[in-house]
Amino acid sequence: MNLNAIYTGDALDVLRTLPDKSASCGVTSPPYYGLRDYGVAGQVGREDTPEAYIERLVAIFHEFKRVLANDGTLWVNIGDSDWGKKGLSGESSHAYQAARYAAGVSYNRPCSSTGVAGVVGPRQGSHPVIKRKDLIGIPWMFAFAMRADGWYLRQEIIWNKPNPMPESVRDRCTKSHESLFLFSKKERYYFDSKAILEPYTQPLNRWSGNDLKANGHSKWAQATGQNAYRNRNMRPNPGGRNKRSVRNVQLRSFRGAHFATYPEALIVDCIKAGCPPGGVVLDPFMGAGTTPVVARKQGRQYVGIELNPDYVKLANERVERAGKLF
Repeated sequence: MNLNAIYTGDALDVLRTLPDKSASCGVTSPPYYGLRDYGVAGQVGREDTPEAYIERLVAIFHEFKRVLANDGTLWVNIGDSDWGKKGLSGESSHAYQAARYAAGVSYNRPCSSTGVAGVVGPRQGSHPVIKRKDLIGIPWMFAFAMRADGWYLRQEIIWNKPNPMPESVRDRCTKSHESLFLFSKKERYYFDSKAILEPYTQPLNRWSGNDLKANGHSKWAQATGQNAYRNRNMRPNPGGRNKRSVRNVQLRSFRGAHFATYPEALIVDCIKAGCPPGGVVLDPFMGAGTTPVVARKQGRQYVGIELNPDYVKLANERVERAGKLF
């Protein structure tokens, strides 16, 4: 396996060539179901049914498990989709978006927003259970299928977006969050909780001496309001509190050839907690290269896989601009 390199090809095909237990952790975001057309044959996300999409993802991550170290973790950001109506899409095509990008009026040169014009998209057919306008529930379909395949489903982290994409809907609320799942290969795994401690909401310098004791009368006990602290006479960790499961991360504009990129701030803690220093972060859906950029900044090595050669070129350029490894 070539370290600090991006392989061009189908994720499953490339994973089959990688050695056992060669990656320390995985951080990735697969293409969402039925929301993008990236203009390349064999892309994930254009399957005929949600079930086929989930089955394909689970097959890819089943092979990923072999490549992952026994104490490794996998962090997957995945979004949901609504089931659409029957009929032909009127959305802009891949070629139209390319022309808009060339004219400098669009960010998404290589993908259309919701489908290819004149083609029946995967969300537009009939389904025996899912109705028109139903929220499909892709994230939890995926999480439960991964668990059934043997992964440990450890946590759902909520990515809260303070600046979500506007929606003109009138019969539901604007969507402003996504799921980030933490999976592990084994019951016990590498997780550096100290590396991602967060500040207390009240500074510790307010407490001193006996005030740090959780005896039911101290400022610490009163601030937490938790009897467990009092009964165990626990004291606050001076380094900070445990990372919470809701992450407030703003969307960032990316003026490049890839429309759907997650922000660097979303995955910094995934890499800091899930990958030991100098370890290898593997991303089987590399996209625009956010994962290797963050891995380098955090002193980790990386391996990426990407189907679209245009994105491979873009990702390598971003990594080059990020500076030398370590």
